[in-house]
Amino acid sequence: MREIVTVQVGSFANFIGSHFWNFQDEMLGLAADPYGDPVFKIQSLNMDVIYRTGETHQGTTSYTPRLLSIDFQGSLGSVSSKGTLYSEGSNEPSEVVTWAGHVSTHASELQNKNLFLQSLYQEEQDVALTNGNNGEAKDSQHEIQDTDIVRCLDEGVQFWTDFSKVHYHPQSLYEVNGLWMDVKQFDNYGIGRDVFMENLRGEEICDKLRFFVEECDHIQGFQFIVDDSGGFSPLAADFLESVSDEYTNTPVLLYAVRGPSSHMSLSSRKQTVVRDLHDAVSFSRLSSFCKMIVPVGLPSLSRSKTSTFLNIKDENPYHCSAVYAAALHSTSLPFRMEPLGPTADLSDVFGAVDVNGFVQMLAGQSRQNMVAILDVAMPSPCLSGKQDKQSLLRNLQPLTPEVAEDVDDLQAVESMIMHGAIGSGGHRLSVSEVKNAIHGAYECATTRPMFCHLSAARCPLPIPLPFPSIFGNLVGQHGELLGSPILGSSSRGSLDVHSIPMAARMRSSRAIMPFLENRLANLHKFGIERGCPGTELLRSWGFGKDELEDMGETLSKMVRAVDPHSDISSDSD
Repeated sequence: MREIVTVQVGSFANFIGSHFWNFQDEMLGLAADPYGDPVFKIQSLNMDVIYRTGETHQGTTSYTPRLLSIDFQGSLGSVSSKGTLYSEGSNEPSEVVTWAGHVSTHASELQNKNLFLQSLYQEEQDVALTNGNNGEAKDSQHEIQDTDIVRCLDEGVQFWTDFSKVHYHPQSLYEVNGLWMDVKQFDNYGIGRDVFMENLRGEEICDKLRFFVEECDHIQGFQFIVDDSGGFSPLAADFLESVSDEYTNTPVLLYAVRGPSSHMSLSSRKQTVVRDLHDAVSFSRLSSFCKMIVPVGLPSLSRSKTSTFLNIKDENPYHCSAVYAAALHSTSLPFRMEPLGPTADLSDVFGAVDVNGFVQMLAGQSRQNMVAILDVAMPSPCLSGKQDKQSLLRNLQPLTPEVAEDVDDLQAVESMIMHGAIGSGGHRLSVSEVKNAIHGAYECATTRPMFCHLSAARCPLPIPLPFPSIFGNLVGQHGELLGSPILGSSSRGSLDVHSIPMAARMRSSRAIMPFLENRLANLHKFGIERGCPGTELLRSWGFGKDELEDMGETLSKMVRAVDPHSDISSDSD
């Protein structure tokens, strides 16, 4: 077994994670459905890589994500931090009296379950009744309709648990309590600087992670998804430092994600300086404790080329996180593919690689660049005919911000992941047909990478019920791109689109230079140069001159790794 432990830190990271685990749960359900699409019954995708088998207190076997989720107290909405599979325990106060003074109790108001969570509860109750009646099903008197659920979610999601259909282990959910501040105030590096170390939080978090690691036979790596736009970034950095000390030889693949609210325009120069310094410090610190870092999160997903066939509301994290989660699902597939022999072309998957091999492939080449760009085509276009093959590379658009376009880079290294590819007539292509199509696309391309690794799977991305209605009216039931729009609907959801073909690409490229240069330049301009406006701010965050110069050198090395002749890296030296 080559297990992966996933860690989600911060609100938007958990929104992404909620969609990600919904995809996995949907795949498991379709694989177990005797009447389901055979394409999902793939034995070569090992879900045990990211899931664990356990047992509840009642002796029932459980199958839950190998996950640690960290977020604010109260971020779970109507869901208990103990999960739903295990006994809740009593909320009554203890009868043991150790304090004779006045006692006052402050309890937050319980959140009501939305229609979707009510339907899950109702479904579980119906299953229990069926099992208790010798298999005879009982019709619910108040069945909740799928159309009402989709409408409910589209109109209002407040918590990431509002649309989660997954059971979590009690060790998976950690709420950061005692901060006594509004979520919107938790918006910069300084405000979260000591959160990990205070009140034994660090020990508690590390103990939860240790629970999952110690039951692994042979862990292949950690997948961190970190909301790095605010105070959760320093918490994640301190946690990552602890992880790197305790699990020295276990690689960390880190997605630094940004929600739509983090890109809001600021009204004053002071706010701009704070944000620019946060971005530089956050990126420098996080990148110090991982093998590869992938920035994810566009200022406006709706106006990007990524949304050509999508209808996104930028202000809605339920929408944006769904796109980013689909991309992360795609990039994680090679880590759970079973290595195959000479008959790989006849199989359902191709291109298995573990986390360490993946990182070495992209970051361990001659360039030694540890910052990767994530591109996606959602849904991916048809792969038949010369024009269609070329359109795939054109349709792959970055989810990484501040990336240069049309960069000719002879040292670029790429990893392409395709699954559920469709050919002419809407039929699903075999793995060997996908390989031929991708090779043909690169042969026709005007610029090619130095090296490209391909992973492919026949199973598409399944669209679970609690997925937002973000597909445009040119997307068909199985993700095929239609020649004419479907009338009467501008947005289509899970009741209309059941699965889609996906293409994702991770690349090491000079195109990341603007992202790196902006952070290095801002650190020098606002934090290091004599008389700069951010000196006192950074001191209040706990950073002295030596630490800032170390951060500057870290960023300079990243710039030099991508472009040894960069003016900005030599200037900073």
